[in-house]
Amino acid sequence: MAAIVSHFFAYVSRLRWIKRWGLMRNAIEENVATHSWEVATLAHALAIIRNHRFNGTVNADRIAAAALYHDATEVITGDMPTPVKYHSKVMREAFGDIEHKAEAELLALLPEDLQEPFAPYLQESQLAREEKELIKAADRLSAWLKCQAEIRAGNQEFGPAATQIRQRLEQDGLPEVQYFLQVFAPSYDQPLDNLLGD
Repeated sequence: MAAIVSHFFAYVSRLRWIKRWGLMRNAIEENVATHSWEVATLAHALAIIRNHRFNGTVNADRIAAAALYHDATEVITGDMPTPVKYHSKVMREAFGDIEHKAEAELLALLPEDLQEPFAPYLQESQLAREEKELIKAADRLSAWLKCQAEIRAGNQEFGPAATQIRQRLEQDGLPEVQYFLQVFAPSYDQPLDNLLGD
């Protein structure tokens, strides 16, 4: 039997070269791979908080895995800045179509027998409502934390984005997000020596 060669993981690993926040001056560079890792850890945390503090029944591990791939299509599309992506209904629909085609293209890079088990992680349409909700919340939370880091670094360009994202997090009204903001987010403002304790 001839060996099957798949470029899937080599291709996805290139997410590290795709810069985020392209329309803004960044004091702290961020790439899509780093962002995806942070969203996965945040989504996992939000799922566990939901289950243990708010009587949820979501699969935290599945959510974390899906969050790792939530921006995988950007290896094809690049990072589309939010103001461009949501500029108009036409732009949002067009970009949505591009994202769906990119999902299919990525999935097709896998060996045929692995496509079905990977599909739920690469195709957002296969996620349950609660899974999408927590991954989106983690994505927003990650963006807000990035804005806060930029502001702490003296980059006031991120001030309006921080305000808008925080308002959206409040409007979404997810109790696990509010819990995270109260319990974990304040530590992001601390220097390393304070985080290490005595």
